[in-house]
Amino acid sequence: MAETGIVIVTYFSEAEIGPCLDAVRGAGADVVVVDNGSRDGTAAEVTRRGVRLIANTVNVGFAAAVNQGVTVLKSSYLLLLNPDAVLQGGLERLREACDLPGAAGAGGRLIGPNGQLQVGFMVRALPTPAALIMEALLLNRIWPDNPVNRRYRALGLDYTKRIPVEQPAGAFLMIRRDVWEQLGGFDEGFRPLWFEDVDYCRRAMDRGYILYYEPAAVALHTGAHSISKIAVELRPVYWYSNLIRYAAKHFRPLAFRAVCLAVLSGALPRVFAGCAIEWSVRPLAAYWKVARLASRCLVFGWGDEVVLPGPND
Repeated sequence: MAETGIVIVTYFSEAEIGPCLDAVRGAGADVVVVDNGSRDGTAAEVTRRGVRLIANTVNVGFAAAVNQGVTVLKSSYLLLLNPDAVLQGGLERLREACDLPGAAGAGGRLIGPNGQLQVGFMVRALPTPAALIMEALLLNRIWPDNPVNRRYRALGLDYTKRIPVEQPAGAFLMIRRDVWEQLGGFDEGFRPLWFEDVDYCRRAMDRGYILYYEPAAVALHTGAHSISKIAVELRPVYWYSNLIRYAAKHFRPLAFRAVCLAVLSGALPRVFAGCAIEWSVRPLAAYWKVARLASRCLVFGWGDEVVLPGPND
């Protein structure tokens, strides 16, 4: 049994999965690909390389797919790797970081197509109510260097050193299996994607665990691969629905309602901006769904009857 198991979730990833799998071939890891109902050549690319494949007939969501992949692996260390991430090396250094006292996991260095570190993405702080409010109100776009946004996107860290961090990106994240099992894996209520890895890091830190950033582990990462396969009008619905769910799960009632109010207030300018950019009224339907959910939660809170929309609904 290999020390490390690698879980890769694909969704229309025919162009990306080949280089990703070729790069991990010599890593001495057990690899499983979980495909979320792709209707392209993704499965053929995986099968051609002799890698274990779980082929879902529909998109069950990123969290559920990761949980599926982890279930079939027996390794003590679990690496979550996006299909558009090409490993350059350093898995042993991630394992070393995971073995530090109190560690739950560690993320590595992500380098974009321009050769630059993906600062602002590869590590973030856990979102506070203030960070999500400023995000919803577009204030982080208007004033990106504000103190709240700088902390949230971890813009002031020294990325040349191994350091404890709050939220390494799920695109390249190694997790200790014993901690994963204690926490019950990813919360599948976050669907089809967004905030499942943030929620996991939050739950780990709430249990007293530490997460690390390890610069010696490196992957080239294109970014936004799965998002580009989602219809433009559905992206804000998924993003804000999961944002509100995260706030309901982890913030106190007053802070949660403040986030809902910010989402509701920010929906109007985003509608105008979206319609102007696309020359289309499609954003109206998307942000109407966002505003309706935010309004309902603002008044009544988050209840068991709230079910997030999924790609197969």
